[in-house]
Amino acid sequence: MEFSGSSNRKLFRKLRCEVKNYDWGLLGSESTVARLHSMNSDASIVEDKPYAELWMGTHDSGPSVLIGVEDEEKIGAFNDGNENLKLWLAKNPNVLGDKVSQRWGNDLPFLFKVLSVAKALSIQAHPDKELAGMLHKEHPNLYKDANHKPEMALALTEFEALCGFVGMEELKEVLQSVPEIVEVVGSAAHEQTVLDISDEEDSEKVKAALRLVFTQLMSANTAVISQAVFNMMSRLNLESKERQLTEKENLVLELERQYPADVGVIAAFLFNHVKLKPGEALYLGANEPHAYLSGECIECMATSDNVVRAGLTPKLRDVQTLCSMLTYKQGFPDILEGVEVDPYTRKYLPPFEEFEVDRCILPEGVSYNLRAVQGPSILLITKGEGKSFEDDDVVSEGDVLFVPADTEIGITVGNTSQLHLYRAGVNSSFFGAY
Repeated sequence: MEFSGSSNRKLFRKLRCEVKNYDWGLLGSESTVARLHSMNSDASIVEDKPYAELWMGTHDSGPSVLIGVEDEEKIGAFNDGNENLKLWLAKNPNVLGDKVSQRWGNDLPFLFKVLSVAKALSIQAHPDKELAGMLHKEHPNLYKDANHKPEMALALTEFEALCGFVGMEELKEVLQSVPEIVEVVGSAAHEQTVLDISDEEDSEKVKAALRLVFTQLMSANTAVISQAVFNMMSRLNLESKERQLTEKENLVLELERQYPADVGVIAAFLFNHVKLKPGEALYLGANEPHAYLSGECIECMATSDNVVRAGLTPKLRDVQTLCSMLTYKQGFPDILEGVEVDPYTRKYLPPFEEFEVDRCILPEGVSYNLRAVQGPSILLITKGEGKSFEDDDVVSEGDVLFVPADTEIGITVGNTSQLHLYRAGVNSSFFGAY
């Protein structure tokens, strides 16, 4: 594939990527984000600074840049020869492939990230396209685009999250064993909820009951929540001397240390506590509540800023919108283990057309063809070193590469360690594959 404006045929372009230092990130060298960003940009790691996210893509809040754009491509390039990836794609739309350009214009439909999570992120949900359009129209300063934001987290380490509402049996147990919920929502609402969820044959009645108790909990005033959280902590600390606390109770104690007197501490009892092993993935659809808790992951999402928050956060909360938008679906979420493509590669296919992720673990010394796909992709090397055997370019830990549509890359791995590679691209189902 030739690039417009250049006589050189390049199979891939190296990217320099932006880091986000949100306060929930892991500190200094403890953070994979910090390590990868340091190698990607030659920046020093500040040990007492949180490193939360590495962004790879064209999002306006953290666009990647191509390193060392050739002279004949430098229209609009930076003084150091680097060029904003989004601007470069606009000048070279052929690298996206016809179907992607026709569907999403001259841009990437996905944002690729690495996350290093030290403490819980907010309880949140992402609106579907219809709601996103409405929120953007009514509150453009808060909801800055009209797109949905489905996402997927693929664990690099053990990774924990809250995701979706607990199933029927666990919900019944929570309503019976957590008296602080009764304190907040009132005995009448509590009794009605218990009565309604006992009718498991009527799914709409159950959903309405769950909506009632969750909305009343999340909408309670701060004084009521503060007292209820205090009572809960006192009760659990006392009971811990007489019995072994449950996993969820220990989680609640940790959340309270991170976010004292927050409604999310109590609300956590209503959500599934998900633990991913490395190589397992969790996808998050529209209008489903979730909160990442700890660990490190590869994340991919549709390009959007739309987040509706309601707990475990100092940021703006939109409780009314969150409570009204949720599906109130119950049950443990699906965990993806990936589809085996070949002995070295697993493909993670969420039910969203904007993205998929490949995980490649290549043994030392092996030569491997990274197959061509119909859309553009971004590659991240998280471990090891190798060479592209078409043009002898070295790729190593921290490198991020943009690969055009319909481009196969051959890599020979070095003889000292494995090479770990992650690739984000447009979902194969969009092209009619899988």
